[in-house]
Amino acid sequence: MEYKDYYKILGVPRTADEAEIKRAYRKLAREFHPDKNKAKDAEERFKAANEANEVLSDPKKRAAYDQLGANWQNGQRFTPPPGWGGARTGAGGFGGDAGGFSDFFSSLFGNGAAGAGFGGAGGYDDFGGGVARDQQARLAIALEDSYTGATRSVSIGNRTLNVRIPKGVTAGQTIRLAGQAPRGGDVLLELSFAAHPLFKPEGRDLHMTLNVSPWEAALGGPVPVLTLGGTVELNLPPGTLSGRRLRLKGRGLPGSPAGDQFVTVQIQTPAAENDSQKQIYEQMRVLFPDFDPRNRVQT
Repeated sequence: MEYKDYYKILGVPRTADEAEIKRAYRKLAREFHPDKNKAKDAEERFKAANEANEVLSDPKKRAAYDQLGANWQNGQRFTPPPGWGGARTGAGGFGGDAGGFSDFFSSLFGNGAAGAGFGGAGGYDDFGGGVARDQQARLAIALEDSYTGATRSVSIGNRTLNVRIPKGVTAGQTIRLAGQAPRGGDVLLELSFAAHPLFKPEGRDLHMTLNVSPWEAALGGPVPVLTLGGTVELNLPPGTLSGRRLRLKGRGLPGSPAGDQFVTVQIQTPAAENDSQKQIYEQMRVLFPDFDPRNRVQT
């Protein structure tokens, strides 16, 4: 049988990385797809590119192929070396038929080792024909999108799709866009939250830090707090310490039940910028002789 130089078929050097191989394959697959190119040799060129990609895009198959060495020339007579094990994993494939792959491929990897070909990832159905398949993608949304619900645009390949964001979705959830993938498959969008300047989400709960003045912390009482639904009042207990965490029930992301908003208090001490302000701090030192800030227990 003839030796196949898969690097030459894709037009990439033997040092090509995964991204270079993918770009070269997709370019050839689009150019020679038999549904789009009616030239006599288009189908054979397409099959050759698909076979080369099947090997070079799989690290195990590529490593086994590279064991043969770089001294072979395309078209030379070839026989696998004695004891050749290759990458006969038997994974996936075509039920014992290499689906149009060459004898060279079958002699190295077996008929059942093709995990993509004309029906799997990166194969025939990406460019027309074949069976429907699902496509996975990721979409980062704002916390506000989950709080109110929204419609966002997402680019999938060469298409722009409008995606409805339901109220109360959380990071890691998946939105299914039925029939929007190649050949009628579904697009599966895994959601994540973009960084927010104020809130950190955990499930449906939201966490934030609230800066307060020493007198607010000491005297207690209502202080304004921002939430995704607007400003509300939080009642500080008198003598609140820095680091104390308080809860605003139901002020997280909507759901059944809704999440909560957790507020961690951080006391901000103003600098004494004039004599009058310094005198106030001096008076506090006199009026609180037993106060030891290094021996305070958080409650």
